[in-house]
Amino acid sequence: MAEKSRPDGTGETGRGNQHEPDIRDDDLERRRRELEASLATRLPNRLERKDDAKAGSAAGYGQAVKLSSEFIAGVVVGAGIGWIIDRMAGTSPWGLIVFLLLGFGAGVLNVMRSAGVVAEFGQGNKSRPDHDDSK
Repeated sequence: MAEKSRPDGTGETGRGNQHEPDIRDDDLERRRRELEASLATRLPNRLERKDDAKAGSAAGYGQAVKLSSEFIAGVVVGAGIGWIIDRMAGTSPWGLIVFLLLGFGAGVLNVMRSAGVVAEFGQGNKSRPDHDDSK
């Protein structure tokens, strides 16, 4: 069995020999309230950031699916038109190759427009600073 001469009564078991508490209950209660107040000022910011991050990642996945589907649609439509032209005109495989490349270009342009890198047709800057209209 454990020795009773160890520091802090480590060999003691049960509730039989309790020491007088150094910290009073009201002091502990005050410290607990201060800690809750301190955490309350910090915790909502952390929770909002986590919610924003979750919403941002979901929006990011949605944007990725949108951009990839626009690119794939451009390539598939170009390949389909090329295949149809090859079947009707008998120019196999040149129509498919040409329209597949055109579809690839259209898909890249659609992705750039959706991402906001390129302006929509007709939405560009009408008055360019380097362009002189007086000539």
